[in-house]
Order: sequence, then C-alpha cells, then structure tokens
Amino acid sequence: MHTDTAKKVLMYGNEVLAEAAIQAGCRCYFGYPITPQNEISAYLSRRMPEVGGVFLQAESELAAISMVHGASAVGARALTSSSSPGVSLKQEGISYIAGSELPAVIVNVMRGGPGLGNIGPSQSDYFQAVKGGGHGDYHQIVLAPSSAQEVSDLTFLAFDLADKYRMPVMIIFDGVIGQMMEPVVIARKEQIELPSKDWALTGCAGRKPRVIKSLYLGDKALERHNGKLQEKYGKIAAKEVRCEALHTEDAKLIIVAYGICARLCKSAMIDLRNKGLKIGMIKPITLWPFPSATIAGLAGRGKSFLTVEMSFGQMVEDVRLAVNGASPVHFYGRGGGETLLKEEILREIERLYG
Repeated sequence: MHTDTAKKVLMYGNEVLAEAAIQAGCRCYFGYPITPQNEISAYLSRRMPEVGGVFLQAESELAAISMVHGASAVGARALTSSSSPGVSLKQEGISYIAGSELPAVIVNVMRGGPGLGNIGPSQSDYFQAVKGGGHGDYHQIVLAPSSAQEVSDLTFLAFDLADKYRMPVMIIFDGVIGQMMEPVVIARKEQIELPSKDWALTGCAGRKPRVIKSLYLGDKALERHNGKLQEKYGKIAAKEVRCEALHTEDAKLIIVAYGICARLCKSAMIDLRNKGLKIGMIKPITLWPFPSATIAGLAGRGKSFLTVEMSFGQMVEDVRLAVNGASPVHFYGRGGGETLLKEEILREIERLYG
C-alpha cells in the first residue's frame, strides 16, 4: 500500500483514516458529531473542499447513512463515520445498502456502552458489526486495524472490497487507536482510477434504464435475491479472510485478540516466550469473514485458547464455534470503557499456563 515517495508523518488514528479515505478516492463524506470520532469529521471538513469533494454534516445519523446510500447509487466512493450509539442509528440504512448491493464504507470508533455509556474505548460492538446489526439476512465485511498504519492500509482495502463486491464494509477500532498519535505512511496518489460501475444511476440517455432497489415483491423474487447475496457471501468467506498468526505451531496457549488488545497481547506474548513459555497468538484482521478455519486447524492438538477483549465476551463466541469443543477456550476482558493493561494480561496468561 505504501509508495516509494511517501513520507512518514505523525497523525492521530482518526485523521489517518480521513486522509487515507481521500487518497483512496473518497469524495463524499456524510456524518454527525460524536466522541471519540470527531477528528474524522473535523479533518474532512477541511480536506474535502480542497480536493473538490463533498463534506456534509447531516441533521442526524439516519440522514447521514441515507446520503451515503444516494451517493453510492450514482457511483461515488462514499464514507460515513460515527461511534457506537451513532452506528446503532445507522443500522437500518446499512441493511438497505446491503440489500441494494451498493458499496459503502462505514467507520465505528467504538466507545463504552450500552446506551450513551461513556467516551472510553471499547470493543463491545463486535456482535453488532459481524452479525449484521440491521434487519435481514445480510453481511458486511468488517476490518479491524490495530495501529495507525493498519488504519491507513485497511481504509484503502475497505473501499476496494466495497467496490469489488458491491456491499458495505465496516472499519471498527476503539477510541485508543482513534485518539493515539503514531508515525504512518499514507499512500499518495495523483490520480485515482476507480473501477467502472455499469450499475450506477448516471442518467439513461442513450442506454437502457438501471434500477437499484432492495424491495422485491414478486413471487419468490426476494428469495432469489437473497440466494444471490448468500452466494456472494460464500465467495467472500472463502477468499477474503485475513489474520496474523504468530508462534502458533509450538504454542500450548494461543491468544486471540484484535485491535488495541492485539498489541497488548503481542507484547505480553513476546515477554513470556522470552521466559520459555510457549505462547502463540492469532490476530483477526477481518472480523467477518472470521478466521475460523485457521483456529479450527490448531484446535485439538494439545493447545488451549485465550480470547482477550475490551468487552464482557463477544468474539469469544466465534472462537468457541471454530474450536468446536476440541480445545479449552478461556476468556479475559473488561468493559465499560476501561482499557486493559498489559500487566493483567500477563497475570492471566501465566495463571492459565501454570
């Protein structure tokens, strides 16, 4: 994703996402303020006019996701961002986008919940993101960066995957990553060549009309449409799984963690391996599709698993499904906007290992 001429810059994670979206060809942003993602909106309010794009602070989250729907329908790369309760309000619109087979990128900088909760970092929106928070049988690709550099790289990937499969892609990370400054290289592109979109509503002068909809009232029409969607989801599950596996072959205990937790767990793993403990780690990068096959392939070989989350236990359910009873699966987490500490993760690993 990096270019030879790109230079490292120090940026907040939220600002990295905004600039990477610009460089990926996004020219339409619609959002509504909420902490801890406001830097995305603030940054794009300045940058979008500079590149001839559209920045609009909508009257609500519901309006913002509907504007993304409209912009995508005419072929634009469109983005919206919010934090947990704001993303909840977007769920109906995301379902409409999925049903209409439109590409879109949605960002959730997660905060503590439920309800208004607080503005502390959290990972308690996993269920909402990967299980389809809106109505109907749909999926969205879910990407989970663990650093500012991954925020940049996965933002480019999100727009490409959204266009490739004509579906919503969600990027989720917690408030720590969003508010943290790190050095990052963002690919700079003088010209963006977007894929052709022969389905876009660009006016039908000289061609047959095109229709984009999610309403199917004919006999078995909706069932056929859902069958088409499920076939697409199956291809994505087979081709687009991404994860990082470290020291899993000799490990007695394998940690599964994503986002900021993955960074803490990786540091803990390195410390304990230096002490002679056989600890491994799997970091899911796509939360959907989930790296179930990777985890299943390691289960039942004298290994146990520890899922670490900044929640009271959500991704652990997918780990248990992948393991399917072949190995013990443990969980350690904190919720309510509290950040895990490396020291407590070390204590939990040592307790389980012992």
